[in-house]
Amino acid sequence: MEDQSQVESSMTRVLIAGCGYVGTALGKMLAAEGHAVWGLRRRPELLPQAIAPFRADLCEPSSLAGLPNQLDFVFYLAAADETSDAAYHSVYVVGLANLLEALLEQGQTPKRIFFTSSTTVYAQQDGEWVDENSPSQPDHFSGQRLLEAEQVLLSGPFAATVVRLGGIYGPGRTGLIDSLRLREAARGPGDGAYTNRIHRDDCAGVLIHLMKLPNPEQLYIGVDDEPTARNQMFDWLQKRTRISTQWARPAPVGGLRRSSGNKRCSNRRLVASGYVFRYPTFREGYAAVLGQTDEPKLS
Repeated sequence: MEDQSQVESSMTRVLIAGCGYVGTALGKMLAAEGHAVWGLRRRPELLPQAIAPFRADLCEPSSLAGLPNQLDFVFYLAAADETSDAAYHSVYVVGLANLLEALLEQGQTPKRIFFTSSTTVYAQQDGEWVDENSPSQPDHFSGQRLLEAEQVLLSGPFAATVVRLGGIYGPGRTGLIDSLRLREAARGPGDGAYTNRIHRDDCAGVLIHLMKLPNPEQLYIGVDDEPTARNQMFDWLQKRTRISTQWARPAPVGGLRRSSGNKRCSNRRLVASGYVFRYPTFREGYAAVLGQTDEPKLS
């Protein structure tokens, strides 16, 4: 039987940089599997007990001194505080570069670094299918800065994988449901555009799955099985929540802003790698979310 020191030496050591909505779920899942997990954020006192706190600001290089040593894996899941070009550049490009430099300076040799990007790097507008080989030519600063950060990571000194996530929803992220309840949801021509989504728990599940693969690809699209027109989700949610459709106000001509795109993202590479979705479509995912709210229980 192994003694305690042998068990500790074989434990996978993980740093989650930007341990927020998805990162906290990821950290709790990893800790439940017996891994040692540190959550890096500016206010680490908000983290659950299962995640060891590390107070730092990714945009302040001096705060990254003394990272947990002998890290096996690093997840970069930081999010911008505001929707501006400056904020996106600071967090995604500069912050990531700062962390890579800190790891190098401290002699760290992680097996792989994972970065969560976004499907906004695709600007396709005609409902076409896109995959990891499709051109990424974002027409909005959000996608442009994320693509720049991807390039910083993939050209860096460590093995790396980028996961381009769709729209994230889950417990506590009920904006679409809330907009229906408050009668603020816009309906109109633009709602025929496709939306690509993924439940928070599948975001975390995907990252753990890829961490365990011996040789993951450098790029994956992280979305569920079914790209869906926004108005179809409206209709489904209205039926499930019993909210009338009579009040829905028309959306502005043109519908969704152009930078939202209109494409169907394929998760074929991810599924081929062996990942099985907990919530394969928005129906299962939103049913779970509704079950955690004060809405009528689902049959």
